[in-house]
Amino acid sequence: MLPIKNILCPTDFSEPSYAALKVADELTAHFGAVMHVITVVPLVPIVEAPFGVESASFNIASYQQELESQARKSLKTVIEQKVGKDTKVETAVLIGNAATEVMRYASEKNMDMIVIATHGLSGWRRFISGSTTEKIVRQATCPVLTIRKPQEK
Repeated sequence: MLPIKNILCPTDFSEPSYAALKVADELTAHFGAVMHVITVVPLVPIVEAPFGVESASFNIASYQQELESQARKSLKTVIEQKVGKDTKVETAVLIGNAATEVMRYASEKNMDMIVIATHGLSGWRRFISGSTTEKIVRQATCPVLTIRKPQEK
């Protein structure tokens, strides 16, 4: 596992993901590694209008591009505000299922570690949404460090 040269830190722009980003930043500085900060934008589904119903004019491709553009801007802002100035950072906005895209990126870029937040979902919320972090922990090919959501004060 050592030396650690590449650390992946996915973000969904939530407070728990910022806590993970802070840990990833510290680890990156400690190991002299490169931090890869990514976010995943879900693919906007194309839904056909029922037969005989006029469809509203809505440009799905344009909407998808706007989501990606906003994610890039948000990622840039997060890096500027939450990551040390001396940290080597690479960013990416990916499209698709969050767990699948994080694992694909980690594999393609030969990540040495993934640092990811848990959101502490339980019960019906976890059943409905599933756990992206849990899927990554179970299926990733590199070590995964999970960071619990910050305790509310």
